[in-house]
Amino acid sequence: MAIDGLDGKFWAGKRVLLTGHTGFKGSWAALWLSRMGAEVTGYSLAPETDPNLFGLANVDDVVRSHIGDLRDAAALSAVVSAAKPEIVIHMAAQPLVRRSYVEPVDTFATNVMGTVNLLEALRGCDALRTVLVVTTDKVYENSEQGISFREEDPLGGYDPYSASKAAAEIVTSSYARSFFEHRGVRVATARGGNVIGGGDFSEDRLVPDIWRALRGGEPLVLRNPSAARPWQHVLDCLSGYFAFVRGLSENADLPRALNFGPPPDAAPVTVAALAEAVQAALGGGVWEPANDTGPHEMMALEIDSRKARACLGWKDRLAGEPCVTWLAEWYRALNAGADMREETFRQIASFEVLHKGES
Repeated sequence: MAIDGLDGKFWAGKRVLLTGHTGFKGSWAALWLSRMGAEVTGYSLAPETDPNLFGLANVDDVVRSHIGDLRDAAALSAVVSAAKPEIVIHMAAQPLVRRSYVEPVDTFATNVMGTVNLLEALRGCDALRTVLVVTTDKVYENSEQGISFREEDPLGGYDPYSASKAAAEIVTSSYARSFFEHRGVRVATARGGNVIGGGDFSEDRLVPDIWRALRGGEPLVLRNPSAARPWQHVLDCLSGYFAFVRGLSENADLPRALNFGPPPDAAPVTVAALAEAVQAALGGGVWEPANDTGPHEMMALEIDSRKARACLGWKDRLAGEPCVTWLAEWYRALNAGADMREETFRQIASFEVLHKGES
């Protein structure tokens, strides 16, 4: 039986602490959770880009927004104490591989010690029932042999970002067993694929790079056009996270780590192939290879999401072409000067219709 993570009766009135609420995925999550009736408190750094989804969609109107750093243990603890969360979804992170080479200390401090600071603050929260720590598909020791990684595979990390998120997995498991499980607090990790969708403006990410190149009338520069990634629409990914949270909260017998990625039978999609599909959906554009690819990035990455599909009854609604269509619609609306909060809620509502029709 499928676990319905989009059931407003479950979320209504729930006190949810969402870290990273000013980011791309975090802004979508904050809007969606508030739409389902949750009382959302957000903790995150201020948005780094202009424009950003947090501002375009006025996310701070629907959450209790706190701008702060995970590395500031005292500030984080004060927010946790005031929010008294029943559910925590931890998305805040330094999320960029290339930046992690330039700022390795900050990356480890944010992704590892920031997670420690959060879990430590949560130890004193009596209302707490469920914690979901969001990591990444890059937590696995990757020999680039085309393996589709399963949850049981060894953790590792070549670059500082991947290593920091693998370390966050170990930290989370340790805190869960040492401090939370015996209290009945369910703590788990979610390993998402390469998430794409409208509202992403991050540096060194494919879809916003495409949008910026088209806006500037310049060719798109691809560092690794033949690299393959497990692309996934943000609404598909978040619906999986929400189902996982509900299952954990209702004491379902679930694993403490799950992968969320494309369908198991989907062929790997290269950076170049996705770029060409998105360019076509947005009205054109060309790409050229970079002269310097920069620091090492993995060329092959696949994750096996069959366990999440079996345990939660979760499935993609926007795999393949619909993923490109929906993200292109969002950016075309932005280019046309639309109300982007309205457009973002429209896409959420349309996804809920798909979900209800296939449940």
